[in-house]
Amino acid sequence: MPIYHQLGVIPRKRHTVFRQADGTLYAEELVSTRGFSGTYSLVYHCHPPTLVKETGKPFSVEPAIARGKHLRHLRLSGFDIPPEADYLQSRKPVLVNQDLQLSLAAPTQSMRDYFYKNSQADEIVFVHQGSGRLETGFGELPFQPGDYLVIPRGITHCFHFDNPANRLLIIESSSPARTPARYRNAHGQLAEHAPYCERDIKRPDNLQTHAEKGDFRILIKKQGLVYPYVYGAHPFDFVGWDGFHYPWGLSIHDFEPITGRLHQPPPVHQTFEADRFVVCSFCPRKYDYHPQAVPAPYNHSNVDSDEVLYYVGGDFMSRGGVKKGQLTLHPAGIPHGPHPGAVENSLGKEATNELAVMIDPFHPLMITEEALKIEDPAYYKSWTD
Repeated sequence: MPIYHQLGVIPRKRHTVFRQADGTLYAEELVSTRGFSGTYSLVYHCHPPTLVKETGKPFSVEPAIARGKHLRHLRLSGFDIPPEADYLQSRKPVLVNQDLQLSLAAPTQSMRDYFYKNSQADEIVFVHQGSGRLETGFGELPFQPGDYLVIPRGITHCFHFDNPANRLLIIESSSPARTPARYRNAHGQLAEHAPYCERDIKRPDNLQTHAEKGDFRILIKKQGLVYPYVYGAHPFDFVGWDGFHYPWGLSIHDFEPITGRLHQPPPVHQTFEADRFVVCSFCPRKYDYHPQAVPAPYNHSNVDSDEVLYYVGGDFMSRGGVKKGQLTLHPAGIPHGPHPGAVENSLGKEATNELAVMIDPFHPLMITEEALKIEDPAYYKSWTD
């Protein structure tokens, strides 16, 4: 994340003596990526971050693959994922490859007796329904419907929900999730042509230092296993920090669509990138303004990438029978396009109020057993009905 941020109290120079009121040293920790060559933050703890009191037996959260190879258009009814009280147990992986994992979740309760850390992936949590706050040692990040929450790997966190009605789309990325390089200038600043800017970025605030000792349970994900740890100090004992590595947010409602005289391709909607996939936001916008423009998207053969669309709200004019929370997969190797009648019906239209999240991976996605529970088996025939 290319924005420097600072909260709390820190010494004037890094790696220098910094004492607490009782004369003991604060524990400095470098939280770094790509070894020592990526983004990093310097954190100052009341207690060393190494006070492990106990470790438990790890358990697997690897997705069960139902179809390792797949060539058929697929639609999943995301809101058919049943609500569950626990945040981690509510996460149901539906599509996965070596680069990312897509999960749907409907947690009804806040994380009450544990903290969570994903040590194998960055997470982009899209809040479809629900509100609350994401708590970390870096501070609090309030969220509302439509927010993307980017949680870099290795950050211990806790979700607090305002009510039980929550629906989340969770993208786990094996490579760093970041702003698209083509939106940034040589200095890392978001450029004038970008569809959002630094003013739209939500950064942590209201740092609360928890200096207490005790037994604090942290569930840590690594290589498909979750390792239960008990630490002797609260994980949010930061007195201060600064740097570039921290959780941040962006509302899909702050994304400003790029339009043109003729139909614009999906890359103009790009919101995030990773090494081998991109995330796009389809937002309410004016249609193309050439006098003979066809607003509906053309048929497309995505030769070397799958296409996933998660429908958030509004009227998606190129598809029939779309409901909130549905997720479609149009795999590479076969064309997809507007449903029958959608092209003709789009002529003369001036705007759309559709809202959707698109994920395009460059390696094929596998279908999980959880996905089969909410699959519409007839979707692939919907172009001939």
